[in-house]
Amino acid sequence: MASTAGGCKHSRSASAIVAGAASGYHLLKIDGYSRIKGLPTGEALKSCAFTVGGYRWRIHCYPNGSKSDYSDFISLFLHLDDGQVTKQVKAQYLFRFLDELDDKPPPSLTSEQRRLGETKFIKREALEKSEHLKKDSFTVRCDIIVTTGFRAEEETAEAQRPRKANFVSVPPSDLQRHLGDLLHNEKGADVVFEAGGETFAAHRCVLAARSPVFSAELFGSMKESDAAGVVRIDDMEAQVFKALLRFVYTDSLPETEEEEQDTMAQHLLVAADRYAMERLKLICEDMLC
Repeated sequence: MASTAGGCKHSRSASAIVAGAASGYHLLKIDGYSRIKGLPTGEALKSCAFTVGGYRWRIHCYPNGSKSDYSDFISLFLHLDDGQVTKQVKAQYLFRFLDELDDKPPPSLTSEQRRLGETKFIKREALEKSEHLKKDSFTVRCDIIVTTGFRAEEETAEAQRPRKANFVSVPPSDLQRHLGDLLHNEKGADVVFEAGGETFAAHRCVLAARSPVFSAELFGSMKESDAAGVVRIDDMEAQVFKALLRFVYTDSLPETEEEEQDTMAQHLLVAADRYAMERLKLICEDMLC
């Protein structure tokens, strides 16, 4: 006969310590590279101060390396530029070129160190042969994640179940790149726009998915095109419409010269309002602030 133990109940519970975080990034454009590369080793170019996670930061760029051992390299450092900090700040950072996708794990920075970076970010010779250097300038993006605190949370029953170990390294999404290629090579394009004297081939379904106005113009009661099947865009320059299409396909904007950024943002803000693209409107408004 099997014996049973009565009145014995097992209580199961679980909790998790969750680290809060604030993230942001700063773009540092080095313009006139051929002139600044003559700076002596150990001399830095400093970015404007910027704020992420409630703390002030700066990027220091050494065109000829931070020390003599690295004189053939460009060195980059992230500095915690806030003398009022009294508690330890924990952060992660990642330097990369603006036109580069990189999924390497970000190293950590604490306020005890005040600065950390890459002494060998790129060899000058390699930069000068690369596509990162355009019109004597290049742009570096620094992503920062600041730990803002810790809190305890109860875990659900689903979270308590054992999970399979993940042995497969999953690369970052390349959807934006593929859609950008689709726009560039015009494969399968089924609509042509004319703006500012230039024509642009595109895909109705992509446009309709991104903008309710495009959807109505291309598929609904507002459908418009001439006898040749060309949709004419009045009162919009070719470069503005080209940038709009890039955003539709890739959710990003093309790099523009600093002196042209405000003008482009103003035109794109009008275009975003015209095509009811709320995210693009917010991006343009932020650029103009």
